[in-house]
Amino acid sequence: MKLAIITGASKGLGAALAKDCIQKGISVFTVSRTENKELEDLSKKHETMYKQFSCDLSSEQEIEDVTDQLHYDLQEQKPEQVWVLNNAGVVDPIETVGNLEQNEITKHFQVNTIAPMTIANKFLHVDNQVPTYVVNITSGAAKRPMHGWSMYCSSKAAINMFTETTALEQQNTDSIHRIIAVSPGIMDTPMQGIIRGASKESFQQLEKFQEYKEQGLLRNPQEVAESIIKLLLSSSINNGHIYSIAELLPEQ
Repeated sequence: MKLAIITGASKGLGAALAKDCIQKGISVFTVSRTENKELEDLSKKHETMYKQFSCDLSSEQEIEDVTDQLHYDLQEQKPEQVWVLNNAGVVDPIETVGNLEQNEITKHFQVNTIAPMTIANKFLHVDNQVPTYVVNITSGAAKRPMHGWSMYCSSKAAINMFTETTALEQQNTDSIHRIIAVSPGIMDTPMQGIIRGASKESFQQLEKFQEYKEQGLLRNPQEVAESIIKLLLSSSINNGHIYSIAELLPEQ
């Protein structure tokens, strides 16, 4: 039995990842602040195990509690392989440096960087004898500066380096685990709505992102999710690699 742990699965790419797993008969544990009734109904239809764990990933204590509970439940289920999909993330605050609030900075890095690092650290423990594949959802913004996105660019760049460094460490231990990152491109998700709602003063590329929506250039998150799950089901995972969506959907 394969079991996928997916953060931020109440909407967007996270929900799409969970949906594709359930349809393929892969057991799913989701971690999010809110429940997704559609996923629950889908799991019943396909007779696939599904369980939602409530957690605010901006809370250090809640992350500790939920990882402990997940670890306990995994031991009960005894899967043959575990996937940890660190999908949850925030793009705000979209603001220039000098105009950021301290609490916004802290919350952003807690959700985008500390939470996925903490979760990966928990499930890649050397005593874990179940092959575990960690997928960190990153962004092209990790590789280039963007006006108003100092927080987002920085947090995703940190995730990329964490992914590469973890894989490097695994080379010296003959680890059975793997870790990669995937940059899913621009998708039609609630996060894009937040971006389009920013001010021009805070985000100079606002009009460009509004045009993406108007011109129908936003990719369907279900298509992206299916390409990620296809990669995990294959035997061709390149440990430590930062995948772009173009590598997973080369025909587009």
